[in-house]
Amino acid sequence: MLSWLSGSVPMLVGECLLPEADALLERAPCGLVVTTEDGTILRSNQTFSRWLGSDPTALLGRRFQSLLTMGGRIFHQTHWAPLMKIQGSVAEVKLDLQHADGRVITMLLNGVRHEHAGGVFYELAMFGTVERDRYERELLSARKRAEQLLAERSTAERALQEAKAELALAYRDAQRRATLAEQMVAVASHDLKNPLTAIKMATGLLARGDWAPRQQQLIGTIGLSCDRAQRMIADLLDLASARMGEGISIQRQVVDLPGLVDESVNELRVAFPHACIRHLSKGHGQVHVDPDRLHQTLGNLVANAAAYGDLQHGITLTSDVCQGTVSLCVHNHGPTIEPALIERLFEPMTRASERCAGGRSVGLGLFIVREIVTAHGGEIRVHSSQAQGTTFMVRLPAVPPTLHEQRAVP
Repeated sequence: MLSWLSGSVPMLVGECLLPEADALLERAPCGLVVTTEDGTILRSNQTFSRWLGSDPTALLGRRFQSLLTMGGRIFHQTHWAPLMKIQGSVAEVKLDLQHADGRVITMLLNGVRHEHAGGVFYELAMFGTVERDRYERELLSARKRAEQLLAERSTAERALQEAKAELALAYRDAQRRATLAEQMVAVASHDLKNPLTAIKMATGLLARGDWAPRQQQLIGTIGLSCDRAQRMIADLLDLASARMGEGISIQRQVVDLPGLVDESVNELRVAFPHACIRHLSKGHGQVHVDPDRLHQTLGNLVANAAAYGDLQHGITLTSDVCQGTVSLCVHNHGPTIEPALIERLFEPMTRASERCAGGRSVGLGLFIVREIVTAHGGEIRVHSSQAQGTTFMVRLPAVPPTLHEQRAVP
């Protein structure tokens, strides 16, 4: 650095002639300053002068401290000047210097203290921090943004956990209320059976008397109403049993399928006198099913057909026993069932249309049918079109798997 003060000559390196050292130092990519121990500037390069907006000659003789802001002067006096005396150097000290136009320029200072015969000199090198400061600001901004996002995520996760906990409590409460309601329905339905049975028996006894036609009609109406109420109560009990996980119970017996269907049709003709109900038997044979539940299935399907179908075309029941499978079909003409409705047709309280279902107004008939078919290990399907009408198709195993296995053993 002292050679820079006294000048230099070009240097030959190999076949290349380097610029004079003085020129290299003047145009160095950093600010270079040489001061005395008290801070008097002896020399500064063009780079440093240009950064401060001053002429190099105007800086000569000035105290380096005078170029600093007030904060920089305090820092110079209390920190880096003492460090230079004690340890002989400082590195990466950040200082604010004043530009000729009054604005502040931040620089990084590296300095060394050298003692020579001519005295003590401070050789300083300064680097601009514009890009570094921008990078640090962007880094700090990114860090703050990351911390903000992390805080938002933590808040969202806590809110989600709280919402899940609230939903779980609400779900358990809803389940408890639903179970209680189903139990109440089951208890009420069960308790209604006894008074209805008494009314039914009393109506039967009254019907044996010698009454005028008007009274006979009223007694008959009471009997029909009792039958309808008993069917509703039976459906409600089956619904409660299915919803509480017990399912619909069945008691299998060996029965003759055509005879069982004929018996159901005869009863249904009495229950629905305005409907033309016929039975087509394609296959004969004995099957192992619950006859009461099968009567209930056919009754619910025929009641549904009578309520929503066109009674002018009648209702057709088809039974068949083929290859170990019981097939039962109930067909009627009339309005079609929309495909979207078919998917939920067997759910409780679902009806094919807004038309009143008469004796099946509770809306449980098809649900009970599905549960009975499922209890038998079978399946039920629906096909409805304007041209072919509506058909409910039930398929049940004629013999349970356990009986098949028993019969297969010699």
